[in-house]
Amino acid sequence: MTPKPWIIAEVGSVHDGSFGNACKLIELAAKCGANVVKFQTHVAEAETLESAPAPSYFKAEPRLAYFKRTAFSREQWKELKRVARENQLGFMSSPFANEAVDLLEEIEVDIYKIASGEVTNTPLLERVAQTGRPVVLSSGMSDWAELDRAVEVLRAGGGDLTVMQCTSAYPCPVERAGINVIGEIAKRYGVTTGFSDHTQTIAAPVSAVCAGATVVEKHITFSRAMYGSDAQFAMEPGEFTQYCTELRNAWAIAASPVDKSDLGKLRDMKSVFEKSIVTAVAVAQGQQIGREHLAFKKPGTGIRADRVELVVGKRAARDLPKDHMLNEKDLL
Repeated sequence: MTPKPWIIAEVGSVHDGSFGNACKLIELAAKCGANVVKFQTHVAEAETLESAPAPSYFKAEPRLAYFKRTAFSREQWKELKRVARENQLGFMSSPFANEAVDLLEEIEVDIYKIASGEVTNTPLLERVAQTGRPVVLSSGMSDWAELDRAVEVLRAGGGDLTVMQCTSAYPCPVERAGINVIGEIAKRYGVTTGFSDHTQTIAAPVSAVCAGATVVEKHITFSRAMYGSDAQFAMEPGEFTQYCTELRNAWAIAASPVDKSDLGKLRDMKSVFEKSIVTAVAVAQGQQIGREHLAFKKPGTGIRADRVELVVGKRAARDLPKDHMLNEKDLL
């Protein structure tokens, strides 16, 4: 499995039931710079009642009908995983019923994602924990008590656990991103932390990286004009490519602390931009040097300007012309 940090390209339901689109979205995720591609595995009758309401942001189809229409067969799931492997991506999916876990176990999914609405579905968590596979847990709809229980259940399986800060709003206003929760998750559970990004800026995920997140998840789409529940909040290819680039820059910055006491690499720059002590007027040999005789000019290769008090009061060892850069041999 790809070592962290990860960028997860969330396909979700952007494929709209098209197996061809699903394959192409995997290829796109790899081309844009993701490490892992993530789907949702729905077994409609096992997870939802026919009367279940649709979310406010997508009411074009009844939920049961939508999940049935967009579902893939076992053989198609197997092929999707093969395409991901061919493109050197980890393969992740969110199950929404134990039957979906059974299907994903058949194809040997790499990583499970627990969606926000499943955090209190203890039977599902127990089934996922039994697999021993790595798990990424979303926190988008949960309080601490619910997360405590979910973490306890998932840890029993012994697999690697990552807990994601998430706010289940589509789109999520930046002021509700909850970046502060990332540090609280790390302290509370001692696990890898991540950020599931539903905002529409780069600021929130970069802030998450600075707060310690080593996994970031974002929806990807061919176009936000595509039909369905996810595409309108997803990133298009050019945006997703830039997203990956900037996140990796942020991780590189976070992993590269600077020692302010080590100025070795700045020595040449300092000599160009700092000021040295020079004569403001001609000074005769033996004359006592006062502040009025001095000026401070580039380059910084002579006696540095911050040593001026050590120069004032000295006498000139020889006649010094105006604009002469002082050195120790010039002073008595």
